[in-house]
Amino acid sequence: MVTEADTCRKLIVPRLQAAGWDDAPCAIQEQRTFTDGRVMFVGGQPRRGQKKRADYILRYRPDYPIAVIEAKAGYRSAQDGVQQARDYAEVLGLRFAYASNGHEIIEIDMAAGTESARADFPTPDELWTRLRDRLDLPEPIAERVLEPGFPDADRPLRYYQEIAVNRSLEAIHSGQRRLLLNLCTGAGKTAVAFQICWRLWSASWNKRGDHRRPKILFLADRNILVDDPKDKTFTPFGDARWKLGASSISHGRDIYFSTYQAIAADERRPGLFREFAPDFFDLIVIDECHRGSARADSSWREILDWFEPAYQLGMTATPLREESRDTYAYFGDALYTYSLAQGIADGFLAPYRVHRIVTDLDAVGWRPSAGELDRYGREVPDEEYQTRDFERTIALRARTEAIARHLTDFLKNTDRYAKTIVFCVDQDHASEMRAALVRLNADMVAKHPDYVARVTADEGDIGKGMLSRFQDLEAETPVILTTSQLLTTGVDAPTCKNVVLARVVGSMAEFKQIIGRGTRLREDYGKLWFSILDYTGTATEKFADPAFDGEPTAEITAEIDDTGDVISTEIDEHEDAEKDDLEEPTVTVLPPDDDADGLPRKFYVDGGEVEVVAHLVYDLDSDGKRLTVRKLTDWTGEKVRTLFATPAAFRADWAIPDKRGAIIDALAERGIDLHALCLEAGRPDDDPFDLLCHLAWHAPLTTRAERARRLRDAGIFDRYRDDARAILDALLDRYASGGADELALPQALKVQPVSDFGNPSEIARRFGGPQPMREAVAELTAALYAA
Repeated sequence: MVTEADTCRKLIVPRLQAAGWDDAPCAIQEQRTFTDGRVMFVGGQPRRGQKKRADYILRYRPDYPIAVIEAKAGYRSAQDGVQQARDYAEVLGLRFAYASNGHEIIEIDMAAGTESARADFPTPDELWTRLRDRLDLPEPIAERVLEPGFPDADRPLRYYQEIAVNRSLEAIHSGQRRLLLNLCTGAGKTAVAFQICWRLWSASWNKRGDHRRPKILFLADRNILVDDPKDKTFTPFGDARWKLGASSISHGRDIYFSTYQAIAADERRPGLFREFAPDFFDLIVIDECHRGSARADSSWREILDWFEPAYQLGMTATPLREESRDTYAYFGDALYTYSLAQGIADGFLAPYRVHRIVTDLDAVGWRPSAGELDRYGREVPDEEYQTRDFERTIALRARTEAIARHLTDFLKNTDRYAKTIVFCVDQDHASEMRAALVRLNADMVAKHPDYVARVTADEGDIGKGMLSRFQDLEAETPVILTTSQLLTTGVDAPTCKNVVLARVVGSMAEFKQIIGRGTRLREDYGKLWFSILDYTGTATEKFADPAFDGEPTAEITAEIDDTGDVISTEIDEHEDAEKDDLEEPTVTVLPPDDDADGLPRKFYVDGGEVEVVAHLVYDLDSDGKRLTVRKLTDWTGEKVRTLFATPAAFRADWAIPDKRGAIIDALAERGIDLHALCLEAGRPDDDPFDLLCHLAWHAPLTTRAERARRLRDAGIFDRYRDDARAILDALLDRYASGGADELALPQALKVQPVSDFGNPSEIARRFGGPQPMREAVAELTAALYAA
């Protein structure tokens, strides 16, 4: 029988080599894994799911994949591989896909929508010519698309990053002047931007077609979004880099970095950008372009309009929504989109658990007593205050203390060194939260003075230093950062394990940016997932939004009292929150007689008690989209029925050890651990097969001991000699105590009481040899599950 491996080695590879695919610079990538496998929770522990692997990826150039091949065994039809080839081509962004059993070859042209049989594989130049014609790129220009990227053996581009780079280059070289990439937070937009710039710079591309290197401006709205790329990712450009500022102008570099604020016009100056001619830059890369620069009424839009002749590439993590409509109107539809949900499914980004924590004040609101004064002697207006008002209009110290106490207890019960970012309403709230956390973690602060730190705009260089250490993989502290808006974007903290929402986040874009602080994976540091602690209802609201494109692993609602104890109650959802602005909020506190119209003001109430008032666990339903309250046992029954239509089909596969292992793996892929299931169901002595049949089809429950007894009573092993039958009885005892895995050979022969009969060779002789022994054990296994 010709296996799939035989097909690949003896038939497909020689035909690819004959077509020229093994001749440099073209390449055949065999058995290429292109995802990392989703991180799932099985029995409460994270584990990797199955990785996606293509039989062959064909590359026209090292940085330019062009086709994928799905191979099938010789006894199967090539048609059996067509759907898989299509699926992989769609994921990998490739136009051409092939399915082959070594004799038949079926070509799928994804762009043309055709499938056709071929006698042989196409040559590399044939595929490139067809693709180039489709892109409408003349030969001299098309060759620039194939310019090699900067080699990085430690961090090669992931498949979706490669798609983003190549589609951007194809669009730029075809003359498209406004471009947009939609890559979720944590997907590595900076690496994509760097490779685009590197390949354009290396090819000496520019907008006029002269043979000179381009002038490129990397533009963002925060220093951290500019400094990190300049000083880290873009270092291969060397002295070609330059950061623009009021006292640092240069016209002789190639790669410029700047914030909008540094070069924009304001009341004191006409704008530093005017120091450059409108046609000075060939390409402008706008990071986080949804942050306002595309709005027609934005002061930052003036910069993009001034440099109108330049090609402009916007990079965002926000899909088309009402709040991002200006971005898409300016740049056009995204050339490529990679969502948070896809990143989690591929295993490149960390999944998360959501803890919904509710104080009694957030549940029912707060109203001051008659004539109540705040800490500054001002009378608090007699109104009903809700979550959206807390720390904006009314600051309740007791609520901040309750949140800090609950967070402290959470860390004590999980990991007190787990990097944590607390997002507060404003800088003042971040300061109050820091002070409360310092008091509650005095033991840790005594060991590490910087255990808790505030990082906001007011901290300046001190805050930058704290943030830098927080991001450092080897630095233990600081552990907890309190902030308001400053860390919502551009902070790469791979080991951040807790994202805490102590403020309402109205904007979906900002919400995704905030949870993106935790989506980086660092498996070597034990960071496979992270927690979102939501004290405001923001996460619950956003996960319910159909436009949200990243699902959590579970959502937990907790109501806790002022000591941090959890009480089991259910509450109503909060209403939609007002949209937050994107600047770092600062509050001016005025004495009661010096209030000035137009200045922000809030009241500070220091008294009272707040109880953080259930743990409801929300699991994803079968389509992986919505959160539903469901027991593991109910969930399991549904999953078994999706895998098998009837109990008979399930029994037939379960009785075969290899297929049983595949079933266990399939259930694990769906978050079902059989040991945990038996414990939750209160049936630790049952065979998992019986429990699964009971949950799926209401079959009667049976313990392993009962199954073993019935098999003995049936007398099916009476034909064996006494010594062989004694071994089978011992194996049944092993099964009764430990399950079907205890029957696996040869391990089953090496443990008591079976090993008491001798070594494996001596045991086999009692059956007349190894093969009769294996047949007897297989018969035993099949008989166990016969009825």
